[in-house]
Amino acid sequence: MVLKKNSFLLYLLKFLATFCLLYYGTLALIGITAQGGYYSPFAARYLNYVAALRALLLNCTRQLLHVFGFNTYLKDIYTIKLQNGLGVHVGYDCIGYGVMIFWVSFIFANNGSCISKAKWITGGLAAIWFVNVGRIALLLVAVDKKWPSPFNLDNHTLFNIVAYTVIFSMIYLFDRLQQQQQLAG
Repeated sequence: MVLKKNSFLLYLLKFLATFCLLYYGTLALIGITAQGGYYSPFAARYLNYVAALRALLLNCTRQLLHVFGFNTYLKDIYTIKLQNGLGVHVGYDCIGYGVMIFWVSFIFANNGSCISKAKWITGGLAAIWFVNVGRIALLLVAVDKKWPSPFNLDNHTLFNIVAYTVIFSMIYLFDRLQQQQQLAG
């Protein structure tokens, strides 16, 4: 019983430490890469992975909508617009770094080989990424066509519901496969 309690505490410590390091590190990076305050030109130019994620997110959304026959363009580094239509502003909260960090922290805190963890992290991040690209694409079309929001929920809440449903499904699958490997080995 003591061993199980200690292993759970170790898991919890690894999860929380990883989550806090990545999450608050990302917030600190956002703080030093935004103009004003403690702005660092070096960090803004060479370390700003959040801006790179946003640019990739906007461009992937643009490509997805192009496949479905929608002509879009990037108005600026934050906004995707339909040609002759409305646009969507993709702020920091829209990037999804919080749910991605949750997933990375969960996998990192678990047992397993580095290769196995890398595969699970990559697959999970890809799933979350596709959910987010789909969300922004749907939001852009919905805003332009004036579709009502399901259940009167804002798009961030809807994204979190879908993203965490995907994550908890992946957690279930991960745990099942871990149990099967423990039984087999």
